[in-house]
Amino acid sequence: MNIRGISALRSAGLLNIQQRLSTAGLLRLVPSRRQFGQALAGVTAVGATIGSEIWRPKLAEAASFAPVPIPGGSPVLGGSYHVFGPAAIDPVDAEPSTITNFNGFVGLAYLSGMVTRTNTSNGETLRLPFVDTDMRFMTGTFKGTDERVHQGAFAFV
Repeated sequence: MNIRGISALRSAGLLNIQQRLSTAGLLRLVPSRRQFGQALAGVTAVGATIGSEIWRPKLAEAASFAPVPIPGGSPVLGGSYHVFGPAAIDPVDAEPSTITNFNGFVGLAYLSGMVTRTNTSNGETLRLPFVDTDMRFMTGTFKGTDERVHQGAFAFV
């Protein structure tokens, strides 16, 4: 638009739309850039203050109890580890849980096979045996060393 066009609009009274809207109270619906920036800064400050407590990591409280391990253990391991191994080492019907006074579910897997190791820097692959691995999980209730019943989940890999 050139100067003549602006003066023509001014003489026709069409250039003062902002004045008319502000006197009618309609222009207050649209904030200025400064008002928008101030509101954004305020919301950011409040959000950072409140949100920082939500996302701040907190230390876990130390448990004042421990599960009671099963008595004995695998004779192959000298009985000092409170776990029974795969069926090739210990009896098939050996205790799958590693703690006593346990009521819950135990998932148990004895895995054997081959795995592929890949070097990510040069792409070289190597096949390796994965023999008689023992993986298990337990979830349920148990009586701890404090003689109280607790609920928990455990994993053994």
